Formats: sequence, structure tokens, C-alpha cells
Amino acid sequence: MHERESERGPGDVLRASAVSRSYDGVQALGGVTLEVRRGEVVGLIGPNGAGKSTLVNLLSGFDRPDRGTITLGERDVTRWSPNRRSRHGLARTFQHSHSFRDLSVRENVEIAALGVGAAPRAAASRATKLLDVLGLAHYAASPAAALAHGDERRLGVARALATEPRFVLLDEPAAGLPEAEVPEFAAVVRSVRDDHGAGVLLIDHNMALIMEICERLHVLDQGRTLAEGTPAEIRDNLDVAAAYLGESPVAGETGA
Repeated sequence: MHERESERGPGDVLRASAVSRSYDGVQALGGVTLEVRRGEVVGLIGPNGAGKSTLVNLLSGFDRPDRGTITLGERDVTRWSPNRRSRHGLARTFQHSHSFRDLSVRENVEIAALGVGAAPRAAASRATKLLDVLGLAHYAASPAAALAHGDERRLGVARALATEPRFVLLDEPAAGLPEAEVPEFAAVVRSVRDDHGAGVLLIDHNMALIMEICERLHVLDQGRTLAEGTPAEIRDNLDVAAAYLGESPVAGETGA
């Protein structure tokens, strides 16, 4: 079974403290500090190559910092595996599907719940609820491989929520979605925060989505923190505009 704190408090924070990471002598991150509290959506943005993916990998345990620490609540999880972090309330989605494509949509969600210690009956109950909430109930028996792109993104969120996380890292969840589906997906992200009480770190190139649903933004540039603040503060920040080659980030970030 997972460990869960019965009430939210000062310990309900996911934090990267002064983390640095280099690859083959090239610094990807240099002394970055970021925190996400439960019940809020924080946007992580920056130009291509700013270090966003590296930071997400450090937070989720798929990589380790050369210096600095990662804490989950009051625990130092810097050297913990992704699976151990998941069992203590940290979930993430990926830019590319990590679903079991030959299994049904329902089975994919149930497996995620079972992976963090849920009993089979509880896993089935979670799957039923999440598929309904995320608009996937009518695909429950379909193989994951048959899902359209937007539904595949929703399945990724359902799998993350099946672990009953305190924190969710959403890595480009709206990438490739038709513009008409973005408002619906924004409602999904709000549900993660409002209905599940989780803290959300949202990384996406859709700046309209970021500006609409995030309470705070953290801007990276060349592996370092360039700015932090509300969407309005970041929109008016001249350093941020310069980092985006003179284009306001509200207008949209292009590229991967």
C-alpha cells in the first residue's frame, strides 16, 4: 500500500533544490530550484534545449542530478527509483505513449493501480471511475493501440491518476492535439488539481493552455532559472521575451 499523509501541510511539496546535471561535459541544468505544492498547477516553460526534459527526468527518478537534491514531502528521494517515487505519490506522463498497446484501455489503467500496491478490486474500481471522468469509458474494452491521439493522451493521464498521486508531472500532454480539443484537455488538468488534490507540473508548448490554467510559471533558459511568477508577470517579463527571440511566449513556442 502507498504511504499517504492524512492532511495537506508544509510537507506536501515536491522540490528540486539547486540541481545540476551535465552530459559529456555539457551542462544541461545549473543550480535550478523549483517547487510544486499540492493543489496547484505550475507551468515549466523555456526555449528548446532549456533543460525542461532534464528537470522532469530528475524529479521523476529517470535520471539523477550531479549536485542538489530532490525531496518529496519531507523525504529526500534523490537516489530513489521511479517506481519507489511512484509508490510514495509521484506520477508522470511521457511525451510518447508508454501504454501497453495490445492490452485494453481498462487493463492499462488497472495495471498502473496494481503497480503501486492496489488490490485487484480497488484497481478495477479506480479504472472504472477514471475512464468515466476522462471520457474513455466507451473505449474500455478497446486495445490501447486503437485510440486516437487525443484519447491516448487521456489514457496517459488516467494511468498516472490510477496510482493516486500527490504530484503529477505532465510532459507535453497536449502535444499534437487538435486546437478544438485543447479546452477539453484543460478541463482534465483542472480535474487533476481540483478533484484529486494533486500538485501538477505542466510542461507544454501550447502557451495558451499554460497561461490559462497555471497559477505560477517557472522559466528555464540554457539550463538556469530565468524567471518565476504568475502568468501575467511572465507575459510582461522582458528577459523572457528576449529568450524567445523577441517573441512573447504567449504567442506560442514552436518546435520540440
